[in-house]
Amino acid sequence: MCPIRVVIIDDSAFMRRAISQMLSADPEIHVVGSARDGHEGLEKVRSLKPHVVTLDVEMPRLGGLETLKFLMQEMPLPVLMVSSLTTEGAAATFEALDLGAVDFIPKNLGLAALDILKIQRELIVKVKAAARSCKVQPSPVDFPPAGGVQGRVGDHGSSSQFIGQVRDVQQLRPMRSQVALVTIGASTGGPKAVRTIVSALPADTPCVFVVQHMPPAFTGVFAERLNRLSALEVQEASAGAVIRPGLVLIAPGGKNLQVLRRTPLEAVVSLSSEPVGSLYCPSVDVTFKSAAAAFPGRCLGVILTGMGSDGREGAREMRRRGCKVLAQDEKSCVVYGMPRVVVEAGLADKVVPLELMPKEILGLVQTPGAFN
Repeated sequence: MCPIRVVIIDDSAFMRRAISQMLSADPEIHVVGSARDGHEGLEKVRSLKPHVVTLDVEMPRLGGLETLKFLMQEMPLPVLMVSSLTTEGAAATFEALDLGAVDFIPKNLGLAALDILKIQRELIVKVKAAARSCKVQPSPVDFPPAGGVQGRVGDHGSSSQFIGQVRDVQQLRPMRSQVALVTIGASTGGPKAVRTIVSALPADTPCVFVVQHMPPAFTGVFAERLNRLSALEVQEASAGAVIRPGLVLIAPGGKNLQVLRRTPLEAVVSLSSEPVGSLYCPSVDVTFKSAAAAFPGRCLGVILTGMGSDGREGAREMRRRGCKVLAQDEKSCVVYGMPRVVVEAGLADKVVPLELMPKEILGLVQTPGAFN
């Protein structure tokens, strides 16, 4: 098998060296070149013909977003963005994902050795996943100006494809639902997958929890962007928020999203860093278990693309308490890790392609007795 050829584009000599050393530790990856800005990077890509590019978001002369646009137009190939852990870095990273980047890696290598080893494992997995991915075309969704759509289809600007999706699902719109909560878990490749689902759900969908493995500075920006293209109200979750239909809550980075029942008729959000020592925080397992305990037989779990096994034990608890679990199929995943372990454990009620997941969710939400 031929090694995966990688070009690193970053204005920091330290980052170029660090990424190169981390990737070169894997025999299946070969760093064939590096560049210190976008102009030099485009020339290296043209001449070296890599399988994957890692691209810094912030660079002099020709920045990361401008470089990405040229790559997607001239020679589209899988790109991983290297992003600073700031609000500005997060906004630029999500714009890059819209332009066609496959995923991102955090620029936080000034950490303890154990943290750097974790980043190295994630980097290697994402490069390999990117090399296998053919999802390098920009998203067809145009983001309208900030302000939120609040359920008004006409506010989605010129995106006729999105409007068509909303009209399609609204033909199946439920009046009432026995499902109190839809819980979604995702990791690598998740932002685009979550967007595909959330943007296609009607305004009266039961409350949706989203657990996306993402740094703290990113989850608020992620929620804002989803809110701008969704008929649902999307927020970063805050402690005490009341669970209600039409609301999507994104688990904050570094916090676990859980459900607290105040009364038989009211449930609110609880945020915690417990349990200490979890591999991921937010954790899909923690949220799924909490949702299943709060709404036995009345919540739906959805496992999307991602590496690792987060979500398997949560799915097990959901099934034990009479809830349904859907898993994304291998073909539509960027990384078939989290869904795979759920499927192999026999915990998925159905395996669904991403493009069909919104209608599958709505079908379960709307069908009387679907959870009986």
